[in-house]
Amino acid sequence: MFADLLKRLTDPAPAPLPDTDARRALAALLVRVARSDNDYSAGERARIRDILAARYALEDADRDALLADAEILEAEAPDTVRFTRAIKDAVAYDERRAVVEALWKVALADGKRAKEEDALLRLVANLLGVTDVDSANARKRAETG
Repeated sequence: MFADLLKRLTDPAPAPLPDTDARRALAALLVRVARSDNDYSAGERARIRDILAARYALEDADRDALLADAEILEAEAPDTVRFTRAIKDAVAYDERRAVVEALWKVALADGKRAKEEDALLRLVANLLGVTDVDSANARKRAETG
């Protein structure tokens, strides 16, 4: 279903993604963080739905379709590096900081900080080119907001 997108994500020199594919890649990254502790909870799914609806001004049906696509894409995709590379190439730094904050919101949605989620968030922030300071500030905003 997502063979073309996966091919573009795995290309050694990927071109910037069209908006629809960039949305799918970001949503799949949100799902990957939620699944990283092997507990993809209803709270995490709800948080992802909220993030997607707010970020892209989506109606419920479009938001749910994007999440369903993201869950499939995340399961089919080979690794996190390709998601982050595609997002880094498609998104300005300020938006990448917002992506890291959204990822922290998902990781913290179940009220626990799992070591698997922490480790993945450190990796993703680094791959997105977001500084440790900006990532820590994003986590603090996610914890309080």
